[in-house]
Amino acid sequence: MGSRSIVTPNEFQGADTERINQAIRAAAGTGQRVVIPRRNEAQDGPRDIWLLDAAILVDSGTVLELDNCHLKLSDHCRDNMIRSANCGLGIREIEPMRDIHVRGLGNVVLEGADHPRATGDSAKKLGERTYATDAGVEGESQTGDWRNIGILMAHVEGFSIQGLQMRDTHCWAISLERCSHGALRDLDFASTERKMIDGEHATILNQDGIDLRMGCHDILIENVTGHSGDDLVALTAIPGQSEAGSTGSTMVSSTRDRSDGLDDIRHVIIRNVRGYCQGGHHIVRLLNTSGVRMYDILVDGLMDTSPPEVRCKATLKIGDSGYGGGVAPLGDTYRIMVTNVLSKAQYAVLIGGSLCDSVINNVLHQGAEENAVFVAPGPEFLRDVIIGDVQVAH
Repeated sequence: MGSRSIVTPNEFQGADTERINQAIRAAAGTGQRVVIPRRNEAQDGPRDIWLLDAAILVDSGTVLELDNCHLKLSDHCRDNMIRSANCGLGIREIEPMRDIHVRGLGNVVLEGADHPRATGDSAKKLGERTYATDAGVEGESQTGDWRNIGILMAHVEGFSIQGLQMRDTHCWAISLERCSHGALRDLDFASTERKMIDGEHATILNQDGIDLRMGCHDILIENVTGHSGDDLVALTAIPGQSEAGSTGSTMVSSTRDRSDGLDDIRHVIIRNVRGYCQGGHHIVRLLNTSGVRMYDILVDGLMDTSPPEVRCKATLKIGDSGYGGGVAPLGDTYRIMVTNVLSKAQYAVLIGGSLCDSVINNVLHQGAEENAVFVAPGPEFLRDVIIGDVQVAH
């Protein structure tokens, strides 16, 4: 490779994913960037698409640049598009990684398969409500899991993902678990909860845009556009009992709360989100359940761009009573600042769980006045929450 600053998969032999992963391994420890160009010099002839039969695996120190290229999952693939190499099937102990950067240059598209083998999260049985060619196939898991996620990273410190368009993902487009000190920016999503497959409309559930899971902290999310089938941006901390590396969960790391505060979601900025949920759910969602706290979150600049035929449930939803045994205890969701919200949803800000020591202001809602900032009925959910500068447009 000499002193060149880049390595490309066109220098290697094999299937597309094999060549990309060979390039990443060749660049490891050299300071070289891995660049996937638009033109794929494949063995069966040049083309302008890269077909992924398995996940691209990124390691510590990887800089992966996607240069005006189109990556697409093949119909054979039941795996992520991109995953941190420290996690996967059967990996029970996930070793920390650091300094992983995935960035798109120009027009970069990451797209789901024409005929997905599996879709939806781990609560969805394949073929029941959500499309899957693996439905009923002997020897294959019959529920969705973390392999349906587009870009998945776990236990990574110091990262960035930017400049990507993600289309028709099989579940969440991007999910981070116990990651820190990073940025997600300039990301565009296009999923609708439906896809035309063989001339028929197929349902594909759980098409969130961005999800931050348990233990994520010190992260910036900014300049998010487009539409998702489910929540466009979600922070979700929901403890469970799954083991790392199993297929029983939408998390590849363990869902067990470490109960020392390290699994709290904290110190997150969500800024300049312009989009909507085609499936009618939420644009931004903050959700933690008992055992994991969520605090020091800033949501600044949230614009609902829903077309006339689509109405989201809420532009921003905080908390919920339907997960993990009910509402998180009062005091577990706190220091949340929400400002500059433009809403056309049923609710501008829907508080469905507990919230304290927080501020909500500068909200403009196109709808009923009582739904501008709405607190779900039930036990006393709020303490020391300042709500101000709420305007209603009719």
